[in-house]
Amino acid sequence: MDHSHMDHGGMDHGDMGHGGGSAMPEMCNMNMLFTWDTNNLCIVFKQWHVRGNISLMFSLLAVVLFCVGYEWLRGFIRKYETEAAQKAEAVPTGEPVTESTPFLGSTTEHRQVNIEKRSHAVKTALYAIQTFYAYMLMLLFMTYNGFVMLAVAVGAGLGYYFFGQSTSAAKETACH
Repeated sequence: MDHSHMDHGGMDHGDMGHGGGSAMPEMCNMNMLFTWDTNNLCIVFKQWHVRGNISLMFSLLAVVLFCVGYEWLRGFIRKYETEAAQKAEAVPTGEPVTESTPFLGSTTEHRQVNIEKRSHAVKTALYAIQTFYAYMLMLLFMTYNGFVMLAVAVGAGLGYYFFGQSTSAAKETACH
């Protein structure tokens, strides 16, 4: 059907986004397939909008540093767990039971339980932070942008190089 003969004079084209002097805001390009295109690339948040080569470079550097931070966190957690286990083992046990032993157990047993509870609470918080961090990394990778994906891999490699001396290079493919 040909509509060229119709009078569109009463229509306000500015309301429809068809010109009228109003510029369309840049929209985030959301890819579901692998791409190297960086036009309107948004990384995780619409506010993290890559608008040029300089912002792309700073964004990729931020992704690398974010991934290095994740490997640092993993190393920190391993170190904390080792130190917590050593602290728990350092508490003397095996006090002889005598007539003066308290009915509810010794203060050493209470101290041991308190150390274990505190350690478990800290490890729980660290686990939650690590899991959140891992899923954020997954979201970075799921931009499906080759540059961002490479930045994740480079950051993970650098992080392992600097903070993974005490761990195996073999890693499960789970995201956390």
